[in-house]
Amino acid sequence: MSESTEDQTGQDTPSDDEVIKVRRGLFGAAGSGDTSGYGRIVRESALPGDSPRPYGGYFDELIDNLAAALQAAGVEFADAVEKVVVYRGELTAFVPRAMLPTVAQLLRDEPNLRFELSLGVSGVHYPEDADRELHAVYPLKSITHNRRIRLEVAVPDADPHIPSLYAVYPTTDWHERETYDFFGLIFDGHPSLTRIEMPDDWHGHPQRKDYPLGGIPVEYKGAQIPPPDQRRAYN
Repeated sequence: MSESTEDQTGQDTPSDDEVIKVRRGLFGAAGSGDTSGYGRIVRESALPGDSPRPYGGYFDELIDNLAAALQAAGVEFADAVEKVVVYRGELTAFVPRAMLPTVAQLLRDEPNLRFELSLGVSGVHYPEDADRELHAVYPLKSITHNRRIRLEVAVPDADPHIPSLYAVYPTTDWHERETYDFFGLIFDGHPSLTRIEMPDDWHGHPQRKDYPLGGIPVEYKGAQIPPPDQRRAYN
């Protein structure tokens, strides 16, 4: 499937999306005798593919400067960046986990890049993205050049380890702890990777797609309300 993505200038840039799932019906319901017509809805869940050049705006110059910095450091661009995605006016570089600290430090220190600020890290769970189920997204900001870029790393659920960026961006301290708490991503080298929201003895990671809803029974005026995942369902 080929769709278009919008670059920084507002123009469309073609991109081959990666379909990871086909959803049928509404809200995932199946076998309920639906007569509304929603059961015939078919939608593809897709991740944006590698964007071709020109990216538009300052994106081309930024990627060229990053490639030059990597080459000066003795690293091939293709080894450090899996793909570059321009989607909805935002630039994302997908990076192998082993190269994450190197790329982040070059983005921070190179005068032509100078991304001094990390805005945190977010976790994403794609159960259908085989061997890349867990993603970590680092949005970076250059105060010097007034530019933005995101670094994204994908790892398998069976091996959810990512190098911590605490040594490069100390502000990621609590953000990496929160992502570990809610998604189960393990940031190797973090000085204190402990839960930050849930109790220390909590089982599981609540923001993963495979985590059951609810789980705590509620009593109300003598009646017991089961958690959502234990109520009657139509799927």
